[in-house]
Amino acid sequence: MTNAAGGNADEELVRLAQSGQQSAFNDLIKRYQRQAVAVSYRLLGNTHDALEVTQDAFLKAYTNLATLQKPGAFAGWLMRIVSNLSLNYRRGRKSRSSMPLSSLMGSDSDGESGGGDWVAPGADPVHTLESRELGVKLQEALKQLPEKQRLAIIMFTIQEMPQKDVAEALDCSVEAVKWHVFQGRKRLKEMLKDQLS
Repeated sequence: MTNAAGGNADEELVRLAQSGQQSAFNDLIKRYQRQAVAVSYRLLGNTHDALEVTQDAFLKAYTNLATLQKPGAFAGWLMRIVSNLSLNYRRGRKSRSSMPLSSLMGSDSDGESGGGDWVAPGADPVHTLESRELGVKLQEALKQLPEKQRLAIIMFTIQEMPQKDVAEALDCSVEAVKWHVFQGRKRLKEMLKDQLS
């Protein structure tokens, strides 16, 4: 499904939902539930928490649907709600286990990440260990980035969301997203220069 087609269909569903058709909002949930959980999971690193936050995000989206002025922009608006609720949730929980390495490297089609599913089968164990160590260092480096840079890199580079959607989610321009990604990558390279050399 192309973004344009998705936007048009979203617009229709949002308008129907705004006029009181519950089934139209259910269709929006079906359409974006997987993406919403994936975004939340990458920010929280915990499936249970991600599912809880996603449920809250859809409830908040439903109760605030009347305030959405551009119905075609539902996806970006929803992902901004998911991101904000995830960050608030994370701030509220001081003790949290660290995000699994695989969530930085990508995940399988379910949006669930196994411990080492990004390592090629039969990979050299020494190389695999080095990759894991680099992944852990990358995870630590990501945590040190300013929030917008970290989110821009997670959404654009890892989540592969379109820049326009990232801009909506972060409430900034597409140019600002490009800048955050550029600056974030630059800082990551500096922090990881010993591992990358």
